[in-house]
Amino acid sequence: MALEGRIPPKHVDVCIHAGDLTEESKLEEFRTTIVLLRRINAPLKLVIAGNHDFTLDTPIFRKKLQAIKPPLEPKLVKKVYGEFEEASQLLLDDKKHGIHLLNEGTHDFTLQNGGRLRVYASPYTPSLGDWGFQYHPSQGRDFAIEDGTDVVVTHGPPRGVLDRTDSRERAGCPFLFAAVARVRPQIHGFGHIHEGWGAKMVA
Repeated sequence: MALEGRIPPKHVDVCIHAGDLTEESKLEEFRTTIVLLRRINAPLKLVIAGNHDFTLDTPIFRKKLQAIKPPLEPKLVKKVYGEFEEASQLLLDDKKHGIHLLNEGTHDFTLQNGGRLRVYASPYTPSLGDWGFQYHPSQGRDFAIEDGTDVVVTHGPPRGVLDRTDSRERAGCPFLFAAVARVRPQIHGFGHIHEGWGAKMVA
């Protein structure tokens, strides 16, 4: 932050955040992320949820609360995590700063230069855990990416691409790989596997 104000902010057309906006899905973490997103010099900021953002997955959030015995004090839950849907509403209410929280599916945008951008988004990842936006690996998921999609943004990686864990196992989704390989978008942005960070040119 010491350099802030000295270096002119670089303008970009689109900024993409591929999920895990927070570490523990706390309301204060969402507020911090929103402040950071506002500072990015881009007219269009596309964000999706990740498994750590479990309060954005209301059914899972309710299920997690119901599983805690004895039940947590409602006032404490509200103070730390907010009301149901409050975190998502914070993001949805921030479109004046160009922030768009994308649900799973196809989204079309017109850029300031007149260009059109078709984006497919999905926060879902395969897991046996009880975090947000997850599905059982053996059941798979239908990633309905439409033809003509320019950019795919998912929280998790496709199988075999930047998806190796610390134990060198592949953690990506084969169903996602098949969907992306069929449509062949110009860019596929994802995260989730922290140790698999980076970028890769693929054919």
